[in-house]
Amino acid sequence: MEKFNFVRDGMNGLPPGFRFQPTEEELVFQYLKRKILSWPLPASVIPEVNVCKYDPWELPGDMEQERYFFSSKEAKYPNGNRVNRASSSGYWKATGLDKQIVSSSWKNNHVVGMKKTLVFYRGKAPHGSRTDWVMHEYRLVNLGVETTDSNFPQTENSAAQNSSLQMDKWVVCRIFLKNKGAATTEITETRTNDNVGGTQPRLFDFMGRDEIVFDPVSSACSSSSSLAGISSNEQDHEQSSSRNFF
Repeated sequence: MEKFNFVRDGMNGLPPGFRFQPTEEELVFQYLKRKILSWPLPASVIPEVNVCKYDPWELPGDMEQERYFFSSKEAKYPNGNRVNRASSSGYWKATGLDKQIVSSSWKNNHVVGMKKTLVFYRGKAPHGSRTDWVMHEYRLVNLGVETTDSNFPQTENSAAQNSSLQMDKWVVCRIFLKNKGAATTEITETRTNDNVGGTQPRLFDFMGRDEIVFDPVSSACSSSSSLAGISSNEQDHEQSSSRNFF
């Protein structure tokens, strides 16, 4: 798996107490659009990761918080347009209708992007089990802006023509858990999937460094035998005491 140190280093650039919580319009208009046009970003806090290659709990960052990633679309088939959304443990499945992202600074509520909602399923399609992992995938649908917009250079039209292919390639993703308390459960289930058969508790002799497997049946038998031996000894002792008394 890749090393994601750049995520930690990027987030360290924020002053203490600040959190990255952009609106949907800011996410599309100020980050994704600038990424596609190769313009400087307001802050280097969104890393590039092909999110569909990894299970959501493998991605870097705090699982209790929303995480953001620039991701490139990977075709499922060489000559097709379908996006490959399968990871090693499951797949992302779209749910509901795509939502329009409207720019508040443009006239007539101009649509600048679209949001697709996906849910992660464990297992193989179409028989996977639904999880609490959710991804909002934002894509840009319009590169042009009004010439009076002071946030962008006046040479945008020529840059937009050269970046039309990049618009279809890049998306920005927000990944989170609906039930944030389930993060620990997800990790535990993932780590124990390969050890389903190992249900017996194990005891270790740390002095002898030998591993001892606890067998409940044998232990119960040994305990019963020991108790029976103790009872037999007590009976013999009582009989002997009685003979000595008379």
